[in-house]
Amino acid sequence: MAKSDKAKAVEPEQYGDVVTRLEETVGRLESGNLSLEDSLKAFEEGIRLVRRGEKLLTEAEQRIEQLLLDEDGKDVVAPLSVGARPVPAAAPRAPAAPAPRAPPEDDVPF
Repeated sequence: MAKSDKAKAVEPEQYGDVVTRLEETVGRLESGNLSLEDSLKAFEEGIRLVRRGEKLLTEAEQRIEQLLLDEDGKDVVAPLSVGARPVPAAAPRAPAAPAPRAPPEDDVPF
């Protein structure tokens, strides 16, 4: 099995699993008991786990944005902060009709 295949085979599917493995990896690195080679391997694993976690969070964010609707059933884009209200997505608008012009002062109808 190639190195990249091995890394993909053990890649966690759940964000919580990523965090747990990342904490374990950091603990091994902080212990100071690893050789230089093992430290580098642990560091590489940590980088892979961070990237995997970021990917999972991005996918979750995209799913949330797709699921949110306002009261009228229109799509909205919502900031992902606690207590924030969804903001309606910008819809393309037709250009406004120009305002009617007032007649010149010397053009009196009587």
